[in-house]
Amino acid sequence: MRQEPGTAVDEEPVSRRWWARAAVAAVIVALLLPVTMSGLRALVLLLLVCIACAVVIVVAIYWFLISRGAIRALAAVVAVIQLPLLAVFLIRERQLWVVIASGALVVVAIACARRALRPTRAQSLMPEHPATPVSRPFLVMNPRSGGGKVGRFDLQRRAEELGAEVALLSGPEQVDVTELARDAVRRGADLLGVAGDDGTQALVAAVAAEQQVPFLVISAGTRNHFALDLGLDRRDPTRCLDALHDGIELHVDLGWINGRPFVNNASFGVYAEVVQSPQYRDDKTGTVLRMLPDLLGADSGPGLRARIGDDTVTGPQAILVSNGPYATNDLAGLGRRTRIDSGLLGVVTVSVADTRQAVGLLRRGHQQGLVQRTATQVIVDADAAEIPVGIDGESVRLRTPVRCTIAPGALRVRVPRERPEIRVAPPQLDWVRLRDLLRPRLSGG
Repeated sequence: MRQEPGTAVDEEPVSRRWWARAAVAAVIVALLLPVTMSGLRALVLLLLVCIACAVVIVVAIYWFLISRGAIRALAAVVAVIQLPLLAVFLIRERQLWVVIASGALVVVAIACARRALRPTRAQSLMPEHPATPVSRPFLVMNPRSGGGKVGRFDLQRRAEELGAEVALLSGPEQVDVTELARDAVRRGADLLGVAGDDGTQALVAAVAAEQQVPFLVISAGTRNHFALDLGLDRRDPTRCLDALHDGIELHVDLGWINGRPFVNNASFGVYAEVVQSPQYRDDKTGTVLRMLPDLLGADSGPGLRARIGDDTVTGPQAILVSNGPYATNDLAGLGRRTRIDSGLLGVVTVSVADTRQAVGLLRRGHQQGLVQRTATQVIVDADAAEIPVGIDGESVRLRTPVRCTIAPGALRVRVPRERPEIRVAPPQLDWVRLRDLLRPRLSGG
């Protein structure tokens, strides 16, 4: 390519361009293959049949969730039978191999596009900051969390050998964890940490942020979502203790809901109602299926309203407010957060009061039942003075309106230098940006 005087080539790495070209080529072949092999008319018929099957499956699943007895069983049969019926149609029309080949090409195109658009580690991961030495770390440990990980990994002894003071939450009496942490700081603790569930993590984290001391996460809880998003080893919580002598700091956000801290998320509506059931811990699937018909009706629930910035969403069945947006593109917007330092709450609302809204979830539009936003404040109101809320997996009841805010960079989290679960954020499929990668750009020099 001839370069004019006074210009410079501002190009993406060559590999990104070739991955982008491969993605576009795979899409073009995926579109041309059925047209070439079947003709435009057959292609239109095929698309209509596939769309019809998808709609029937979504409607059947919706009726399965909101119904009981014979209607639920019939809905399950209708949903399951669509795939073999579609396969029979494709075999009869001699289009099965065409659909499989085109589908494989689409998968290849998406994989190539993600590779081309993948951010660098520096763009995706949270900045690391030097950690100052600590001399009097104070750790709260719950021996019951995670099926007894504190005892199984001998965390108390290991921490004390590293110079930490350990407080065990082993008694039957209720302990004010917040006051326990504050008292430790008053006595000279210069680091606070928790080996326990995310709810306990949040309480102690709030004190660490308030007192401006570092916070240590030990992955000894049941699910350890916060530890996962920090990249910590969830299989071996002893590796988290390495941060006491060879660590760095991440400055992460902290969520607040009606004066209570949360490190992961707060849920309203269907999920919050379900987890309040006494039967939920013993039979999660059965409890969900038993309660959903009453919770998903158009007139059920407390009539939630979510004010997200300047927008208001009325009547959603479920609301999720997270400390930082989740990185994945799945339907519910859940997954993991590769960064918790954006200074923004992630918000997902789902409205499926009828079959129209259930089908609308396929298109992910504002009017079709699914809303995904980011904001610095979310206010959830309802036609009730008090509503159930799930905060970091724990069920509570809060007075309305419920106000969710975020404290940007409030928490100095001490983590080990080596973190095995660090992941680069998956990119959004931006076809406009992909097009721009196809050739180098010229800029004035």
